[in-house]
Amino acid sequence: MKLRKNDIVIVTAGKDKGKQGKILSVFPKEMQVTVEGANKYTKHVRKQGERSGEKVVRERPLPTANVAIYNPTTKKADRVAYMIDKQGNKIRMFAKTKKAIES
Repeated sequence: MKLRKNDIVIVTAGKDKGKQGKILSVFPKEMQVTVEGANKYTKHVRKQGERSGEKVVRERPLPTANVAIYNPTTKKADRVAYMIDKQGNKIRMFAKTKKAIES
């Protein structure tokens, strides 16, 4: 999976298309990510003992096919490419501008 926690992404499909947010969690086996402020739903929690019932707003995971990493230089969605430097380290970079991704 090319996306990591704390990457800034844009939602490219679904009801929240165009929204931008930070990745809160990554689920590589399911190929899904949770994006801050996207794919929200309301869960009604029943009262338990002294605690009263309430509505809790949470984010559900999105498929990685529905998000793209945000490139701040072009201010558009981009893809992730890899490059191996002279020391043998693998570096993540934007596919269009060839600049390293800071994460």
